[in-house]
Amino acid sequence: MSEARWLTIIGLGEDGPEGLSPASLDALHAAEVIMGSERHLSLVRDSGAERITWPIPFDDGLPVLEGLRGRKVAVLASGDPFWFGAGSVIARRFAPGEWRAIPGASVFSLVAARLGWPLERVVCLGLHAVPFARLRPHLAAGQRTIATVRDGAAVGELAAYLDGLGLGETRMHVLEALGGPRERRREVAAGSYALEDVAHPVAVAFEVAGSNAGLSAASGQSDDVFESDGQMTKRPIRAITLSALAPRPGERLWDIGSGSGSVAIEWLMAHVSTQAVAIEARADRAARIRKNATALGLDRLVVVEGQAPESLSGLEVPDAVFIGGGLDRGLLDWVWGDLAPGTRVVANAVTLETTALLAEAQAEFGGTLTRIELAEAAPVGRFRGWKTAYPVVQWCVAR
Repeated sequence: MSEARWLTIIGLGEDGPEGLSPASLDALHAAEVIMGSERHLSLVRDSGAERITWPIPFDDGLPVLEGLRGRKVAVLASGDPFWFGAGSVIARRFAPGEWRAIPGASVFSLVAARLGWPLERVVCLGLHAVPFARLRPHLAAGQRTIATVRDGAAVGELAAYLDGLGLGETRMHVLEALGGPRERRREVAAGSYALEDVAHPVAVAFEVAGSNAGLSAASGQSDDVFESDGQMTKRPIRAITLSALAPRPGERLWDIGSGSGSVAIEWLMAHVSTQAVAIEARADRAARIRKNATALGLDRLVVVEGQAPESLSGLEVPDAVFIGGGLDRGLLDWVWGDLAPGTRVVANAVTLETTALLAEAQAEFGGTLTRIELAEAAPVGRFRGWKTAYPVVQWCVAR
């Protein structure tokens, strides 16, 4: 190891040094300072190196680690430090030439090895510091999931969450201290969970069973997925709108006049790397947008409470903009004048006034103008007829 590379991140299992590779053992023996949680430090025999317990919260340990620069330091982490572990946080703080990492077996690999599950077809999540609602997009019948959780109490909370979604039949594998002398594995149904002695570190594996709480994989979720006061782009129009917006991995959307947040939320459903900002003038609707996003495991949605275009200044630039509410000439001129070339703009209009505005915009700036008319069968006396909704005019253009 070069002199400049003073920091080694070591993935440690519950069996302590017994399961370490020769490279990890060499780094551990050469360390002048060993830093890790109390549990990790307790797994490693005293070698004469200075020992520092990593503080809580985790970020408080980074300045301490920086103060050790120039000494040979080993940081102990769980399993694979770069799979829902501390590795990426530490790596962002230091130059590539300062550190190296020697991973061990991840908890996900260990669980798959115990259960015989093909890991490439399993959803793997770190739920120790995020809401259980992050599971929601993955809760399809038969889907297998392995998740790390905070502690023993959190396993019961996860069981209650699954049961509350009608998934009480789901069999949960509760796996404690994998790979060490305290390893234990138990199986219980989420709906009848009653374990009271689950110890950290713990992982949970389950295969979804029960009434299907899964979400559609296509654009246009059912309207009842979202809480709304009626101000919402309805399912068929939403599906057409998302198709026009054409979300791609890594792209960011501005959803102006977001209402219930349904378009921004479905944009986020398109890919784990997409980003979205919902701009909503009314406080009650902004709160509802946050609630909808959180309930669907998409709490990465950014909600801005305020009027457009005033509230748009300072936001990170979008790749696409949807105007679903508050459309007027001032907003349209701001959007067209301030956005970067290539930004996709989609605007929907229902009233005569906003429809006329979009017709003017299309004549001036180009793009496509589409009139969408939908009708649903409804009772007409003893018979049925077509009940027509207000037509929606959609303008779609690249800036």
